[in-house]
Amino acid sequence: MGQGLPVTSYALLGLLTFGDELTGYELKQRADNTLRFYWTSPAMSQVYSELARLAEQELVAPVSEDANRRATRYRITQKGRQELHTWMRETPAGFPVLKHPVALRLLIGHVAEPADVARLLRDYLDELELQRKDLAEVRESLRGGDAPGEAFRYPSLVADWGLAYYDSEATIAREILDRVEDG
Repeated sequence: MGQGLPVTSYALLGLLTFGDELTGYELKQRADNTLRFYWTSPAMSQVYSELARLAEQELVAPVSEDANRRATRYRITQKGRQELHTWMRETPAGFPVLKHPVALRLLIGHVAEPADVARLLRDYLDELELQRKDLAEVRESLRGGDAPGEAFRYPSLVADWGLAYYDSEATIAREILDRVEDG
């Protein structure tokens, strides 16, 4: 990784590999609609600062300015594709850092009433259901472009992974809820 970029830069480069040119705003919308299910979606200001960094290193290039909105569109450059390829090939898989607010609160559940802990878990199950529904809609929107060799093959695999993750989380939360309610 010669550029020493933050992971967010690579995420944004990756979001520019689907054959279109995007403004910073459009890139933020794409991040919000995709990254939020498995990675932190960057703030608008971070999108613009990362685009500036990527443009400075010639990993993205401004291609046009929308006269009506004064918004610059960006595309990934060949150098950017090569950097992204190198990152994909040479970076170890890594292990995710779990920052789970429900697990943290469960850890110190002894300071609350069991009914409060049970409510927390039921609320979490409701949130999981909503997130799963949103992701299922995203997954469905990828149908038709998700066959091997097609543009949305890998995004559809990530969506399938996310759906299985939400199902697993719901199973775990239900089991813990049963144990909390059993005393």
